[in-house]
Amino acid sequence: MTKLWWAQIKAVIRLEMKKTFFARRGLWIYILALLPFVLFVAHSAVVSHEREHSRQIASQSRKTLTYQDLLAISGGMTSQEVVTQLGKPPIRFQWNEPRPLESGAVAAIPHENYHYSDGINDLYVDFADGKVVGVHIHEGNNLAEDSIVFAGVFQFFYLRLAVFFGCLGIFMNLFRGEILDKSLHFYFLAPIRREVLMVGKFVAGLLATCIIFVTSELLQTIVFTWQFNPTARDLYLYQHHGLAHAAAYLGITALACLGYGAFFLAAGLWFRNPILPAAAILVWEALNPFLPVLLKKFSVIYYLKSLCPVDIPIPPGTPPLLSLLVSNPDPVSTAVAILGIAIVALLVLYISSFQVRRMEINYTTE
Repeated sequence: MTKLWWAQIKAVIRLEMKKTFFARRGLWIYILALLPFVLFVAHSAVVSHEREHSRQIASQSRKTLTYQDLLAISGGMTSQEVVTQLGKPPIRFQWNEPRPLESGAVAAIPHENYHYSDGINDLYVDFADGKVVGVHIHEGNNLAEDSIVFAGVFQFFYLRLAVFFGCLGIFMNLFRGEILDKSLHFYFLAPIRREVLMVGKFVAGLLATCIIFVTSELLQTIVFTWQFNPTARDLYLYQHHGLAHAAAYLGITALACLGYGAFFLAAGLWFRNPILPAAAILVWEALNPFLPVLLKKFSVIYYLKSLCPVDIPIPPGTPPLLSLLVSNPDPVSTAVAILGIAIVALLVLYISSFQVRRMEINYTTE
């Protein structure tokens, strides 16, 4: 009997995978999954352009500069001291600032701006009346800031919106879509247990969402790391735990598909209008940071945030509500988070198996 069930599950998976991947109603899911990838491609293109511009500026300099040379410039230095330290600037701007005097006359204060580069980082030096009044270094490879930006996109857009609504569109239509298409009776008339049918549909939905969203996350990671030069890329991947972070993001994405998929499959089985429970789940997940500690544990996002490898810092002066949204003050261990999502998903599927057994089809009322 077990062999028969496995054969039936595999048959259902084959049928459902074709419908899921090639359904016109699911085109928006691909667009949603690829939006972060497009964002990082655009960012990488901008970074590549800036890096090439920095290389051109460095090639025009009479001296080969290092990052330490750029850091040596400080406020109060004269233009001659800066030129002695760094050489003649490759790019130089001059203008006069009209400044009124107490006598009523207007004095023209000369301003200059020097632009240097070591090929990766850019130095901007502002002069007023021959003295340095401003120094700004634009770092070409800021691994810490870039990894935080990547973590922010993953947590606040990819998990909460892209994966959430992607799972909603796929899992909720596994049964509800068949009812709307008036084709579910073909499955129910086949010699297959309904629980086996439900498992086959769920596994197909899980495979589809994992393939779509895990692949998108992998592409995002590749594009994100490709923006660095080879030295910085190796530093990030092998010394700053970049590979471990990438593996964690892929695993979290798969767990999100598992957790949200189970709930949306159940919503499609239990409710005639599954939009209402979907909205309730969305509101509950969004309110999770503001709930008491005990209630936080009854959500998927709580465990997913506990698994995220990069903590997003909270700058001083951040509004309290936004601070609560960013922070995760009571994370659980990795093992508890993984087991928690897996056990809850299995429990939801087990309860849903009772509903699918006594499910009746009446197309005229749908």
